[in-house]
Amino acid sequence: MGKKKKQQTGDQTIATNRRAYHDYHVEEKFEAGIVLQGTEVKSLRAAQMSFKDAYVTVEDGELWLVHCHIEEYLQGNRFNHNPDRPRKLLVRKREIDRLSRIIQQQGYTLIPLKFYFKGAWVKVEVGVCKGKKQHDQRQDIAKRDAKRQIDRAMKRDLE
Repeated sequence: MGKKKKQQTGDQTIATNRRAYHDYHVEEKFEAGIVLQGTEVKSLRAAQMSFKDAYVTVEDGELWLVHCHIEEYLQGNRFNHNPDRPRKLLVRKREIDRLSRIIQQQGYTLIPLKFYFKGAWVKVEVGVCKGKKQHDQRQDIAKRDAKRQIDRAMKRDLE
C-alpha cells in the first residue's frame, strides 16, 4: 500500500496586483477558479506571469480573464500554451448573473487582484472595482506619507 502525500493547507501567493489598489476603489472581492493547461500551472509555480492590464469580462454567461500573460514553460514542448489567451473563470451561475448586473452600472469593472494556490488548485481573487479620479490618488498618497511620518516619529520616541 502506497502512502498518500499530504497536501499543503495554506494559501501560497503567486502574484498580487498592487497597481489595482492604486488605480481603483475595490468595493468587493470574490474567489474564482481558473481553467488552465498543464504548462500554465508549471509556469505559475515559477511565478512567471504578469497581469498588469488584465480585466475580467462577461461573455455568454461566462467569466473570462483577458490580457493576463503567463509565460511559456521553458521545458515545454510543442504542446506549450499560448501566453496571452483568454482564460475561463469558474464561478457559480447566480454569482455571474449578479456580477454582470453590477458591471453594467457605469464605472464598475472586474479586476484580478491576486493569484494563489489553494491546495493544488490555482485560484484568482477578483475585485469589483470603480476607477479612482486623480485627486483620489493624490489623497491616498498624502495619507500614506502622513502615516509613514507618524510611524517614524513614534519609533524615534520609543528609542
